[in-house]
Amino acid sequence: MPNAFDPYRDALVVEHHTNWPAEYEDWSASDKSRIESLLHARPQEAADLDYLRQHTGFARVITVTADDVERASVA
Repeated sequence: MPNAFDPYRDALVVEHHTNWPAEYEDWSASDKSRIESLLHARPQEAADLDYLRQHTGFARVITVTADDVERASVA
């Protein structure tokens, strides 16, 4: 189950990762990069967000959903 956006943990994010479902494997790297940038710029809107504890802070992990892509495409 994904976590809700947490301002405290998000302030301590030192890395961010994006998991892409198989249905997006044919997308170009530039298209994925553009969507990733938009999603990580507004993590509170991500449908599937998780934080992984690390020694130096947290890693923010967003698993892309169709809703995320639609929302980012409008932006």
